[in-house]
Amino acid sequence: MGPHPAVAAIRLAVRRVLHDVLTDVQRSSETDPPPPAHAPHGHAAHGDAPHGQAPRPLVLVACSGGADSMALASALAFEAPKLGVRAGGVTVDHGLQPGSDLRAAEVVARLTALGLTPVESVAVEVGRAGGPEAAARDARYAALDAAAERHSAAAVLLGHTRDDQAETVLLGLARGSGIRSLSGMAATSGAAGRYRRPFLHIDRQTARKACMVQSLPVWDDPHNADPAYTRSRLRHEGLPALEKALGKGVVEALARTAQLSRDDADALDAWAAQAEASVRDAAGLLECAKLFALPPAVRRRIVRRAAIEAGAPAGSLFARHIEEVDRLITGWRGQGAINLPGKVVAQRQGGRLVIRQG
Repeated sequence: MGPHPAVAAIRLAVRRVLHDVLTDVQRSSETDPPPPAHAPHGHAAHGDAPHGQAPRPLVLVACSGGADSMALASALAFEAPKLGVRAGGVTVDHGLQPGSDLRAAEVVARLTALGLTPVESVAVEVGRAGGPEAAARDARYAALDAAAERHSAAAVLLGHTRDDQAETVLLGLARGSGIRSLSGMAATSGAAGRYRRPFLHIDRQTARKACMVQSLPVWDDPHNADPAYTRSRLRHEGLPALEKALGKGVVEALARTAQLSRDDADALDAWAAQAEASVRDAAGLLECAKLFALPPAVRRRIVRRAAIEAGAPAGSLFARHIEEVDRLITGWRGQGAINLPGKVVAQRQGGRLVIRQG
């Protein structure tokens, strides 16, 4: 008798991602130089590989102790050895609740009991920039990046589910930030594709069921039910209201929208990258007449990229900023300079769009 369907589903999702990671590692090894021949005999740089053989890649799981990430950790622990992959884990202690260090220690113990190694807890300081949710996310990813570098990990697995994807799409829709914000979370992201999200096509209930049938203890973060947080309100009030009004299937439809939006956004980004050289003059300045001739979606991408290159923080650059700059091209009435985040200024001079530090 095989495993419970929920367990089978999460294991299959993880197996597919591990195959992808191994393929990427193999491609990288074919282009990278071989390790130095003077390495001490009998000792491998990473992964206890026999002398002369490539080390086994390490994949880490980011685990909060919640149902999604515990299900992911258990699937990784089961699948990795069968594929010759080392599996470890990292839990991040945000320090936002009393006893968070003890909670992190419990997660380390659970991951170790699953057979993962190395396993560590990383404490972070959460700032205030961008609000509590964004600040916690920034601190968490910085810690995960550092852990991946420290352990030379080939990938870090994240437990975001289809439900998380649906919430992300709705949050992007509320911001009105364009099609890229509707594309949700990518299955692969980060430097060199470091972050992998195997569960984007699996619902939250499947992950919770997988934990239950395997008797895996899980921790329900009280922040996830705190109405002070936007995502929490959306999860417990917004999405249920949408499903009541529109019927079941809203989550699946939103996740599908994310993928379709991502495909469209990627195509438009590629178009903008190709078109950019053709709208610059010999001095590298953007020519307004040539920009005007481009489709708005392509033109605004070029403008956004130019603003970011000039020093505007991408996270603070919203659609309304780009629309204001776009009017310098499409609705020129002699208006003055546009102030952008990061002390960047955009203005029209002699038929050129000049974007620079003010």
